[in-house]
Amino acid sequence: MGRTREAGCLAAGVVIGAGACYCVYRLTWGRDESEKIWDDHDDDEEEESSDIAETGKGAKANAGAGAGARLQGDSKAKAEVSVELRSGPDVKAEAHLKAQSGGGLEAKARALFSTLKEQASAKAGKGARLGIISGTRTLTPGLPCPGVRGGGCHPVRNGARAGGRTSGKSKGRTRGKSARTPATSWPVRRGKFNFPYKIDDILGATDLQKVLNILERTSDPFIQEVALVTLGNNAAYSFNQNAIRELGGLPIIAKLIKTKDPIIREKAYNALNNLSVNAENQGKIKTYISQVCDDTMICRLDSAVQMAGLRLLTNMTVTNHYQHLLSYSFPDFFALLFLGNYFTKIQIMKLIINFTENPAMTRELVSCKVPSELISLFNKEWDREILLNILTLFENINDNIKNEGLASSRKEFSRSSLFFLFKESGVCVKKIKALANHSDLVVKVKVLKVLTKL
Repeated sequence: MGRTREAGCLAAGVVIGAGACYCVYRLTWGRDESEKIWDDHDDDEEEESSDIAETGKGAKANAGAGAGARLQGDSKAKAEVSVELRSGPDVKAEAHLKAQSGGGLEAKARALFSTLKEQASAKAGKGARLGIISGTRTLTPGLPCPGVRGGGCHPVRNGARAGGRTSGKSKGRTRGKSARTPATSWPVRRGKFNFPYKIDDILGATDLQKVLNILERTSDPFIQEVALVTLGNNAAYSFNQNAIRELGGLPIIAKLIKTKDPIIREKAYNALNNLSVNAENQGKIKTYISQVCDDTMICRLDSAVQMAGLRLLTNMTVTNHYQHLLSYSFPDFFALLFLGNYFTKIQIMKLIINFTENPAMTRELVSCKVPSELISLFNKEWDREILLNILTLFENINDNIKNEGLASSRKEFSRSSLFFLFKESGVCVKKIKALANHSDLVVKVKVLKVLTKL
């Protein structure tokens, strides 16, 4: 009977020790990462624990004072583990000393303890999740990318927060690295970056001079982009439009429209577009207007660079002073009007309307070759903005032809010219009359106004 009691005590000590390891691991190491792994082995553990509990059931009643625990079932044993771990540290020592006396139950208990220990070690090594720290810079979520208002740009490294999650693990284990790319990483240019201002800061003359110096000296495209966005945002204010010109900023910005980087060209166009609102700045920007026009026509269709270039050209042609510099591009404008998407069509029509409001440009405008498919813009399927713009364009050209007396000079214009399409073919008039019953009241009023002038 003595051997039975010893075996019972040994089994109770081993189970208590294993349960203590389980609780310590669950509470400190892998609480949020071990759920799935331990669920798979939970049934096996309960079966083996219940077998041990049944074998020593008779002995546990007498060994309660000596062993410090009443092991009536696996659930009670786990509930009392924390209490027994504090009150009876000698149980583990006794179990260790008794382990040398062998036996089937002892071997089974040893095997159970070893299995639990291996599982805990495997889970501890599997639980570390660290993002790969690569050379790609990322922006903190609270700060916008260059070109977005509302904050600065201060790069951080991937995995900066991931390391903090695993800092509480044992010092002996090495941190595991996951092959997954962090979901929050944004594709941003490489390179070190330390810009002194936020992109939406309203700067004075001294700070603007610093930004222009940085832009002039750097070759880093990331710094160039942020500097251009900063200057473009400040150029939205009239007092800074003069300051940037007086500081010699226009040539520094315009120099970057020659770069091959489309992002830099777009930001340079945006900055020049804001600066071109000022009449004195237009006198400086006119030097680059032909280059901007050529680049806008040959760059990728409907791209951000093309839209930025069209906006700049539209601002530069609001007055009549520099329109003659772009007259050679009239065929390209009409081709782009036909080929471009909705937004490109809207922007190119605003540009052409600027020319139609200048009677001096009428002859060159109506003599240029245009695609016959341009007539499709008078269809009622288009929305209000497209229809109002194309009707305004037709109205202005029709008025200018009458005022300039070009109707009597119809032999000067070819059949592929804008004059023939709008005036001689009669197709446009039929299309416009068909719009008289349009469901949009604004379009209907505009149609009636145009028809009364025919």
